Amino acid sequence: MSLKFQKITRTNIRKLHHGKKLQEHGITFERLINGDGRYTVNIMVDGVRVHRVIGKESEGVTRKQAENFIEQTRTDARKGRLNLPKGRKIVLGFREAAKNYLTKLEKEGGKDIEKKRQRIELHLSPFFKDKPLSSITTFDLERYKKYRKEENASNGTVNRELAAISHIFSKSVEWKWINHRPAKINRLN
Repeated sequence: MSLKFQKITRTNIRKLHHGKKLQEHGITFERLINGDGRYTVNIMVDGVRVHRVIGKESEGVTRKQAENFIEQTRTDARKGRLNLPKGRKIVLGFREAAKNYLTKLEKEGGKDIEKKRQRIELHLSPFFKDKPLSSITTFDLERYKKYRKEENASNGTVNRELAAISHIFSKSVEWKWINHRPAKINRLN
């Protein structure tokens, strides 16, 4: 179904003064100081913010191209959900993943569960909160190391915490919660 535009119309675009913007349906048109116009898109798709500059009027970009970009992005997201082995795509946040990890580890007879629980509950969960497990990056882990060092944690303590998150990643892949390890973990020396 085609969207009805009342703000970003040809007439309104022509009348728009320098430095002003029109926003509608996730599309923004901005009249630049040099008189050119720029189209950008800012939408949420599957819980992820997508913000892109589509292009300028002088490059031949129109509102239709911004609409096409949005539709293509949403179509790609639907295809991604349809390609999953089972059910609907669900995002597993760190806290929930850690809780499930500890429960499964207890059932499997895992080792050092109490220490892992302590590291997760006191340090890892408060830092990573509900960030999707598959979205944790090496940069996030570097931020975590810096944060813990500022709290005067020893290198050994931080390395044991990193080992716990590394094990969460490995088990999450094994249990098919995620497709691959999301980040490389570099331990402290």
